[in-house]
Amino acid sequence: MALRHVRTLAAAFGSSSTIPHLMFGNAHLKDYRALSLWRVGHFHALFVCSVASEDGDGTNSNEFYRWHNGGGTFHKSAQIDPTAVVDIGAIVHSKAVVGANVHIGSGAVIGPSVTIGQFTKLWYNVALSNCTIGDLCVIHNGVCIGQDGFGFMVDEHGTMIKKPQKMLNVRIGNNVEIGANTCIDRGSWRDTVIGDNSKIDNLVQIGHNVVIGKNCMLCGQVGIAGSVTIGDYVIMGGRVAVRDHVSIVSKVRLAAISGVTKDIKKPGDYGGFPAVPIHEWRRQVAMHCRTSKKRSP
Repeated sequence: MALRHVRTLAAAFGSSSTIPHLMFGNAHLKDYRALSLWRVGHFHALFVCSVASEDGDGTNSNEFYRWHNGGGTFHKSAQIDPTAVVDIGAIVHSKAVVGANVHIGSGAVIGPSVTIGQFTKLWYNVALSNCTIGDLCVIHNGVCIGQDGFGFMVDEHGTMIKKPQKMLNVRIGNNVEIGANTCIDRGSWRDTVIGDNSKIDNLVQIGHNVVIGKNCMLCGQVGIAGSVTIGDYVIMGGRVAVRDHVSIVSKVRLAAISGVTKDIKKPGDYGGFPAVPIHEWRRQVAMHCRTSKKRSP
């Protein structure tokens, strides 16, 4: 944790309207990041706050400043458009790029080298790393984008060990909306991609290397395993599950609680587990109901 050193200079005067002329050389001021003048009765105090230490990761906290529009914190190497709002409690790390009219909510963390397009809104406690976000996006509370994918293997001793993750990213297109507490993993052999105008509900899990086309809609609790490829205009009902390395062609609709276990190569409606064309699934359900009635006493 950074150590904050506070120096207080106080002077008492007979007239409360008199404020002393305090002179500092540049050599003294360069390490201070905040100046605040307080008045209590006839006393005037100038608080000079310094953050002249290093955090545990070796980042010098002197390199962080308070953003003028919202009170958040930003690294000196970040590029933030003057029209952007960084709310108090949010932090923008080194070499991040924040576009015009972006709003970053309290508690949000914008990791190193993250890029956010113009007019994008990030709500509270969003965590972004290893990603680029397009224009006009809305990212709701608690979303995590760009963390490592779920990759493990068993060694010769039967111990579960983590597979190395390559330094790849997540690319979010324009006009994408992502619901609260959704997680999108970064790629390990290709970038994870969400296409333009796609809409994602709350509590959705998108694994590493997944590519989703434009104008797709994923409802709550959808789970997509790694390396899945999804075309354009695909709609998934609530709690749909897709196994890894599966491809789904464009213009497919999946009924709620369906499970995709193999490629879907023709557009249309599908349902069931494993997912089959919707009319076939309905026949299966009807046959099961009839069989159950015959067997009941």
